[in-house]
Amino acid sequence: MPVDYRAPLADMHFIVHQLIPLSRIQTLPGYEEVDDDLVNTILEEASKFANQVLSPINWTGDQEGCILEHAVVKTPSGFKDAYQQYIEAGWISLAANPNFGGQGLPASLATPVNEMWHSANMAFMLCPMLTAGAIEAIEHHATANQQSIYLPKLISGEWAGTMNLTEPAAGSDLSAVSTKAIPNGDHYLITGTKIFITYGEHDLTENIVHLVLARLPNAPAGVKGISLFIVPKFLVNADGSLGPRNDVQCASIEHKLGIHASPTAVMSFGEAGGAIGYLVGEENRGLEYMFTMMNNARLAVGLEGVAVAERAYQQAAEYAKERVQGKVPQKSGKLPILHHADVQRMLMLMKTQTEAMRALAYIAAAGVDFAQKHPDEAIRQSSQRRVDFLTPIVKAWSTEQAIEIASLGVQVHGGMGYIEETGAAQHLRDARITTIYEGTTGIQAGDLLGRKIIRDDGVEARKLIAEIEAEAQACQNHTDPDLQLIGHELHKATQALAKALNWLLTAHNDQPQATLAGAYPLLRSFGILCGGWLLAKSALIVNSPSYSGQNGFASQKKASAIFYTHEVLPHVVGLVQTICAGADVAKAMNDGLADLMNP
Repeated sequence: MPVDYRAPLADMHFIVHQLIPLSRIQTLPGYEEVDDDLVNTILEEASKFANQVLSPINWTGDQEGCILEHAVVKTPSGFKDAYQQYIEAGWISLAANPNFGGQGLPASLATPVNEMWHSANMAFMLCPMLTAGAIEAIEHHATANQQSIYLPKLISGEWAGTMNLTEPAAGSDLSAVSTKAIPNGDHYLITGTKIFITYGEHDLTENIVHLVLARLPNAPAGVKGISLFIVPKFLVNADGSLGPRNDVQCASIEHKLGIHASPTAVMSFGEAGGAIGYLVGEENRGLEYMFTMMNNARLAVGLEGVAVAERAYQQAAEYAKERVQGKVPQKSGKLPILHHADVQRMLMLMKTQTEAMRALAYIAAAGVDFAQKHPDEAIRQSSQRRVDFLTPIVKAWSTEQAIEIASLGVQVHGGMGYIEETGAAQHLRDARITTIYEGTTGIQAGDLLGRKIIRDDGVEARKLIAEIEAEAQACQNHTDPDLQLIGHELHKATQALAKALNWLLTAHNDQPQATLAGAYPLLRSFGILCGGWLLAKSALIVNSPSYSGQNGFASQKKASAIFYTHEVLPHVVGLVQTICAGADVAKAMNDGLADLMNP
């Protein structure tokens, strides 16, 4: 049977208090009272809720799945009760705006809490995750009246939110969106079909607020002609009470590889004449507005990768401690497979990469806090540029590695990993969607290369590489030979990636296909390098005379940095060779697929 989830509180505390650290967040306006005691209490209580309420219904929810009957979706046993406990405890409002009932806590505190929820039960957490994105889009772009109607109910968790982008003929190409919005007095009539809508229909809340992309009559073609609309499941009366059912229905739910407990709906708008929708912001700026929600969701999906990886690691580690098999060299008797070198290798790959991914996700969250709250506009803008740059890396690198880590978890179990009852397979199935959600890995890689590097001529990329190189130098100058080694290898990786960056910036105008062929290895290189940077920084902290944490944790954190340096970081040099061979790679791809491209 699946093992119980235990929040990795030691690592979470270390990142929040030492690596970010929390003292920097406390200097921001509005966060002065976010002290150690508050943070520790929230993390401790969140870990209890994750372990006692959400984790026990993760595997059972996956086995039971959701049921659609008469256009109503019934979630698995225990989900509705868990959701009520979740909103009654105020967890959904943790980082939301206090003006609408939120608690106004920093993203760097909400992030470890959200990681716990995703680890404990990713399928459950997808509902409040989408609601958080809807909250952000409405808060930034809707009218004051719309905010007063929808935000308090969304922030309290009484209502849920969704985003409706994809259509059967459009996929990721939102320029092909064909859902229509016809003006009708003070509202619009929406007609069309949306697919892959997470929690598009469910029984957890009394109302669902759909954010829908649609086209007005005579709108410009392509993405410049898309508008954003609020389309509630139930219309809202002037006094805030629920009115009649809107003309929006769940036509079906998908039968998926994983996240079975999360209903993925096909939504039909306007079968009886038109669903009533309300324009958000200005006409034809819907995609711009939706990206507010989407960027929030991309960081959240990256955190899902961290969370599923952690859960897969815990599952594999517990099995390795209990499963007795084979002989271990120079040891007598049979021992658990944890003592076998290759099992240790797999577990350390899982552990160290998860720690690196977690650190990067939390650092990005701290950047969000500075971008939103710092009194100096220049620092706000600088922080936002860093968040923008890290977003595709957090999203794509973390989720790609989550699949690898969950797959390693199955391998540690051997044949038992392929059996559903152990729970190892669920993590691999659940992780697989994360590289597709909110823009595939290829889309994220193209975004990193095109919008985040070429558009600003590599300024932010070089700034980050310089920051990492400074950390490498600090390690090289240390008296500890292990840290010197870490610094030396980190330096090699920064120099290699700087070389790739120079090639891409030089070649992109004349060889666009060649540079695009290197987009994915570029993204992966930045992910691996950032992970090595933050693990090196962690090793420096725990080796500092001022570090007052537990010796056991310090030695493990240093060991993580050493292992990652030897086993993971060297991949950057190889990936850079692939990037710089982009012209040859692009030609080989075209030649190798010629029979498909030119039948």
